[in-house]
Amino acid sequence: MYKMIALDLDGTLNNDQRQITPRTRDALLAVQQQGVTVVLASGRQAPGLLPDAEVLDLAQHHGLLLSYGGGRITDATTGEVLFDSSIDNATAVAFLRHLEQWPELSPIVDDGHDIYTTDASRHKVYDESHNNNLGVKIVPNIADAVTWNPCKILTAAPNEILVPHLADISRGFEDKMNFVQSAPWFYEGMAPGISKENSLAKVCAQLGIDASDVMAFGDAQNDMGMLRFAGYGVAMGNACPELKAMADEVTLSNNEDGIAVTLERIFSL
Repeated sequence: MYKMIALDLDGTLNNDQRQITPRTRDALLAVQQQGVTVVLASGRQAPGLLPDAEVLDLAQHHGLLLSYGGGRITDATTGEVLFDSSIDNATAVAFLRHLEQWPELSPIVDDGHDIYTTDASRHKVYDESHNNNLGVKIVPNIADAVTWNPCKILTAAPNEILVPHLADISRGFEDKMNFVQSAPWFYEGMAPGISKENSLAKVCAQLGIDASDVMAFGDAQNDMGMLRFAGYGVAMGNACPELKAMADEVTLSNNEDGIAVTLERIFSL
């Protein structure tokens, strides 16, 4: 019935203990055995998708890893990068210099191996390194240390600090980067035009899959475009109100096997 299933991770595929439950795993294994391509679509850095990909046996079924909020898509079987986009170095460095005006904000930028920071205790640095299998490299100045083109730059702070600064963070970079708030404590900056839905559309075109043949599951505002792109968009029971309002279906929460409940019904599992 559907050829591709795109899944957000945190708050969607993973329960609140950051685990894929057995029932959800079994449902996703079953649809893959029917020839469906499963896509893990996350704002996480690329290494952070690998544990879930292993749980779901994506390497055995040519599943896809959409990381950095759409900045990179990788074939889980071959390791081939099907799509890749990054922030040019001059823009990345200028943006990091811009963020230095607000020391209460914590920039998080990685090179695929390490997160670069001036202090490992800064907001969410440890969590991001731990959750995404990344090391932490302490440097005197982040902007000076970034010599590559990063896929994404996170700005992290507690919600009550971050939200009043959203306009400040993006000011002057609106045409040079794409910004989205992916969690109460994260504001993501990516290359222009990069989003889960735009990157998913590109890889669907490469694979000859029409948007009407795609299912998508999500829980947050940064999943709205992906659900809108998909032929059938499903919001989790724990999703934000905006996502629930535009979804084709609202299933049970990430703690109640919401993905499995929907797949079992639609695919007669």
